[in-house]
Amino acid sequence: MTTAAEKIRAGLRKLKQGLPVEAFAIVGDTDDPETWKLPHHTRGIFRALSGRLDIESTVDWDRMPAAVAALSPGGYRGQRVDATEGQIIQGAHHLAAHYRKAGKDLPDTLAAIIR
Repeated sequence: MTTAAEKIRAGLRKLKQGLPVEAFAIVGDTDDPETWKLPHHTRGIFRALSGRLDIESTVDWDRMPAAVAALSPGGYRGQRVDATEGQIIQGAHHLAAHYRKAGKDLPDTLAAIIR
């Protein structure tokens, strides 16, 4: 038998680092926050998801260089994101879309991954 508290917890949005799944470039399993990698949005994403703000305005440009570096073979601080090659390419395309929508040049590292 499911308790009321269990039902409430099951209905709550899962978060990682205080952010929803939509704030991450790589998502292995939408129901498992441990598989979410490369956060790159501010908490303003909650307002964007409710339609009160454009999601592009919630991109955390201070975090983007680290996310891009983590996709590269050299990694961020020497550590490449733990993901499959397909997830890395998908994450690179996701981040590249933000750069393009903002009218910013793609970092060389990112451009090399998505070619």
